Order: sequence, then structure tokens, then C-alpha cells
Amino acid sequence: MGFFKNAIIGVAIYQAWRYLTKKDEMGRTKIDEIKEKAPEWIEKAKSLRDDVTSKRTF
Repeated sequence: MGFFKNAIIGVAIYQAWRYLTKKDEMGRTKIDEIKEKAPEWIEKAKSLRDDVTSKRTF
């Protein structure tokens, strides 16, 4: 049973890697898009953190 579970996990990881590294019509990959948008997401997360901590009262 362990062999089949590991085989399925391996196939899932392989397919995810293929999806993330597959190039679109413009020659860009999903990883490129994630790298490009990451700083924006970090700034949004920081602003949300600041909002939550400023509303807390101890």
C-alpha cells in the first residue's frame, strides 16, 4: 500500500511541476507570474497585519 501512495504523490508532484514550468504563448511560466506578483502580495499582507494589530486592544 505504501508503494502506491508514494507513486501517486510522486505523480502529483511531477504534474504540478509540469504545470508551473509550462510556457504559455508569450513564453512565460506560472512561476514567472508568481515571482512578479509576490512583492505586491507581501505589501498587502503587511498592510493587513498592521490593520489587525492596530485594532487589537489589550
